[in-house]
Amino acid sequence: MTDLSQAAAIASPTAALAAARPFTIARLSDVAGAEIHGINLAKPITPELRDAILEAFVAHHILVFRDQHLTKDQQHAFTLNFGELEEHVGRLPDGTQYPPVHTVTNLDAETGKPTPTPSTHGNYFWHTDKSYHAIPSLTTLLHAVQVPPEGGDTLFANMHMGYDALPEDEKVALTGLRAVHSWEASRRNTGNKPATEVQKQERPPVDHPVVRTHPETGSKSLYLGMHIGHIAGMPEAEGKAMLDDLLERATVPANVYRHQWKRGDLVMWDNRCLLHRADRNYDMSVHARVLHRTVVIGTKPV
Repeated sequence: MTDLSQAAAIASPTAALAAARPFTIARLSDVAGAEIHGINLAKPITPELRDAILEAFVAHHILVFRDQHLTKDQQHAFTLNFGELEEHVGRLPDGTQYPPVHTVTNLDAETGKPTPTPSTHGNYFWHTDKSYHAIPSLTTLLHAVQVPPEGGDTLFANMHMGYDALPEDEKVALTGLRAVHSWEASRRNTGNKPATEVQKQERPPVDHPVVRTHPETGSKSLYLGMHIGHIAGMPEAEGKAMLDDLLERATVPANVYRHQWKRGDLVMWDNRCLLHRADRNYDMSVHARVLHRTVVIGTKPV
């Protein structure tokens, strides 16, 4: 069964279950994404509601909750419904570690004004969150506090689709290959401030399969992105060329959903089968883009 047919099956529960579901779902794209209406995330949710959200999450990979105006504490509480929150190796401009609910922004730390050169810019490269962890992320949640009038989008690439499009002989060739991910490689690949010795010790290199299997659906997907340094057992230049080629083919427009932010959006997505990146398609020196971010620990890729 293909990824899309599996999603369709999961998204079509029995009539009784659909009637009991306390929200409506509107599909946003054939690639990924569904809009959820009828829930106020500022209030505690029941286990039954959590399970219904997770069902939609597995089916659509991205859930968009509109008109949510959450404090950081409320976002933290909602995120805990899906697992333990990740800690972060990244540092704020003053050197302190990111808190569990931290801000993704183009505001200058000193002036508080929009800038085209924020202190870190790794989010503008294709990646899946925390792949440099031995146990990477399940889901990331971004809450739009302030967004440009146009632009500042986030792009999501469906890696099931990227894998499914490969020739069968290439799928066979990729079987068993493992890529080495690290915070050090991530900083180097994106031209950010190099990793410190402390950060290297906090997050030493880990290896994950280039093709991973989704733990819920069993579907295979490519596991790529900016956090990869090289492919284990392969000359670095050869491995990089292979990874760059796979990434280019996997992120073609046909495999991408573009999310155009509205203030109050809370978006959660499945890091196990998606890559994402922010788009600089707005005047970053004029308009502020402020989003609050939480990340949930997942499972070891297989």
